[in-house]
Amino acid sequence: MDKQYFSNKYLLSEIEHHYGKNVHILSDTVLFSFLATLCSPDTKQPTLNALMKILYDALIHIVVNQEFPKKHGRIVTRMAAKHPREGSFTAELIDREQTTVSVNLARAGTYPSHLCYSALNYLLNPDVVRQDHIIMSRTTDDKQQVTGSSAGGFKIGGPVDNAIVLFPDPMGATGSTLIQAVDLYKSSFGGAIRPGKAKKYIAVHLIVTPEYLRNVQKQHSDLVVYALRLDRGLSPPDVLSSRPGEKWDQEKGLNGEQYIVPGGGGFGEILNNAFV
Repeated sequence: MDKQYFSNKYLLSEIEHHYGKNVHILSDTVLFSFLATLCSPDTKQPTLNALMKILYDALIHIVVNQEFPKKHGRIVTRMAAKHPREGSFTAELIDREQTTVSVNLARAGTYPSHLCYSALNYLLNPDVVRQDHIIMSRTTDDKQQVTGSSAGGFKIGGPVDNAIVLFPDPMGATGSTLIQAVDLYKSSFGGAIRPGKAKKYIAVHLIVTPEYLRNVQKQHSDLVVYALRLDRGLSPPDVLSSRPGEKWDQEKGLNGEQYIVPGGGGFGEILNNAFV
């Protein structure tokens, strides 16, 4: 056995911050550049979906490398036909039997969840990969302030015992949708399903705000968050010059209508060409 196959270690490239160990804000110039194009007002369909695929294919690659269990496996190559002893190697691989659920948070999360679900079916044993569906929308008051979220319905395919549950949702704005979605999985789904205890809950975003990070950590401290970008564009200049999270209580990334600034607009609207 060649020792080199046992020494592989994945190094996550992320920025330094004060939001806690469960928050990962990535440092990747290539992905950051793709995201910049995605957020441009000149970018429309079908380019939107093409860029979304590039970004979420990369994100699921990063999350699996960092968060999924690994195991040693023996791989027999095609050269084993001529070299029975030398034509194989033993290495650390992703555990293909790790039960995983990708949750479609309709509507902005529909395509990202499909992309993650599809990628995982190639990487893992497809029998242990599932996609669930939750219909959610923001609730607002008469001043258009977000007061929470409401679930219009859900299709949950079973319990989540020892599963890694992914929430691929492009924008982490207020956190209300994510909080209610995790609440569902930690409850009894209205008594219909025994939920079980998941191994991990992981939110996979393109952009998050400081407000989102504060709210989700307050309600679900075990939630792991990955994001390509932190947007706090409405913060005072001295806060923008500080390390993220250092002046968390003064950071602001949401405008009066609870949209992210600089952000990229409402992704649920632009991805579906439905501005309602």
